[in-house]
Amino acid sequence: MGKSIAAWQGKWALITGASAGIGKALAEELAAGGTNLVLTARRRERLEELARTLSTTRKIKAEVFVADLAERAGPEKILAFTRDRNIHIDLLINNAGFGAYGEFATSDRARQLEMVQVNCAAVVNLTHLFLPAMIERKSGDILILASTASFQAVPYITVYAATKAFDLSFAEGLAEELKPYGIRVCGLCPGSTESEFRLVADQVNVPAANRRQETSEKVARTGLQALAAGKSYVISGLGNYLGAQSQRLAPRHVVTSIAAKMFRPPSKSKP
Repeated sequence: MGKSIAAWQGKWALITGASAGIGKALAEELAAGGTNLVLTARRRERLEELARTLSTTRKIKAEVFVADLAERAGPEKILAFTRDRNIHIDLLINNAGFGAYGEFATSDRARQLEMVQVNCAAVVNLTHLFLPAMIERKSGDILILASTASFQAVPYITVYAATKAFDLSFAEGLAEELKPYGIRVCGLCPGSTESEFRLVADQVNVPAANRRQETSEKVARTGLQALAAGKSYVISGLGNYLGAQSQRLAPRHVVTSIAAKMFRPPSKSKP
């Protein structure tokens, strides 16, 4: 456990999408540093098992609240839960999110709009709900899960990449805006990660999505350390960092064309 993680010892962190992947890893990392947790996601059994394990092995407090952030009222319900228990959130982690792979024109429109709701609208809503108390205390931290897809358009995961570009821009803007209040904000940009994300997004057989996978634990540790260090964003993994930075040297249409070749479905040929 690094010194940076101990910064939230004895405090409360709220983690969305905490039942698996990076969200679960963030919970485990914070619990190791003595942080109390409010865990929220859609799957109650997984949340309760995680809360039970961490509260027992790490001697922390762990609360569970089942919520679906695809529902507009989800963030307000989470806030009400914390208020009912008189829990002051010192660290807000907007981790919940998902992707969808395939041609946009033939995709499920409702699923795409749900993605925008979860990846963008819920992030804005939760941040706006919990921020006033942080400003009043002049203390608090916010971690927002972006992606290496934040740095360029990515055909065939077009909407997902656009939502993550939003998340990164939102995080960086807030980071500067909230400095006078002593509140740190960081956008965490992982690349391909060992998690359920590819299964949910139907990317299991896409080679470009399976390369250079990092563990969820590595990504979680990188994000928390960057937040504690006051960074407005961080790219997890040297290879991912070099890839994201090198794109700036090429025209945007060239980068997008290369991404299209990498992510084009095997059954589709270029029209």
